[in-house]
Amino acid sequence: MPVFTTSIAISTKGERDTKNLTHAVANAVEESGLDSGIATVFVPGSTAGVTTIEFEPGAVEDLSDAFERIAPKDRDYVHNERWGDMNGFSHVRAAMLGPSVTIPFAEGRLLLGTWQQVVLVDFDNRARNREVLVQVIGE
Repeated sequence: MPVFTTSIAISTKGERDTKNLTHAVANAVEESGLDSGIATVFVPGSTAGVTTIEFEPGAVEDLSDAFERIAPKDRDYVHNERWGDMNGFSHVRAAMLGPSVTIPFAEGRLLLGTWQQVVLVDFDNRARNREVLVQVIGE
């Protein structure tokens, strides 16, 4: 099976900054020249994650608030004691969300739901320049 790999460069503000990657992922599928298969979107690193959500302000805020409740920024994390970078919460949140999502495609088009977009959530406590990998496998 043919494999096509590319990357998306994106700058974030950290602090749960959520970026819509759907258009860039669709472009990667189109650029691959493949008709059907799967596209995996993966963020290297341990302080950001990738998922799907309805990318509208309310849903994005609800997701952000849920992570603040589950892994609050202002509690003590052992990671902070060891490294002093005060981003232990971001590692926990990213691990819970996960670094990747796989989306099927057919006829060169992502098979997402009507209100479903692919997003990157950066949990770090500072701005970052991220490279998101997209690997397209199919025929």
